[in-house]
Amino acid sequence: MKKIFLSISLIAASVLYVLFGSERYAALTAASDTPTPLTPPEHTPPPVGTFKDGSYTGTLADAYYGNIQVRAIIQNGALNDVELLDYPSHSRTSEYINGRALPELTSEAIAAQNAKVDIVSGATQTSKAFRESLAAALAQAK
Repeated sequence: MKKIFLSISLIAASVLYVLFGSERYAALTAASDTPTPLTPPEHTPPPVGTFKDGSYTGTLADAYYGNIQVRAIIQNGALNDVELLDYPSHSRTSEYINGRALPELTSEAIAAQNAKVDIVSGATQTSKAFRESLAAALAQAK
């Protein structure tokens, strides 16, 4: 029984070290009276009111198999929605790739409040074009 507990403790300690880095891991595992929050500091949300309210249309960006164009909807100074104005949908493959990637890119952009979203695996060109069009739209909203 003691071996299992030690293994679980080692796994937990390894996960904390990987997630939070060496300095943060030391702070998390140090004995103290005040609990340390487990949220990494680099994930703080941007301040509200960063953008001017309105709708802003991004540029038409080449996604290799077609173009992507988005419209950023800003409400209360924050990115509230991303409308897809144009995207490749001429084949079943394009429909599949974009049907999977664009909703993920949209929700990540809204959460991040910027166009610096991760590239979706299998949809590299779509992801790059989405970022380009959204960045142009958000630049107008500043």
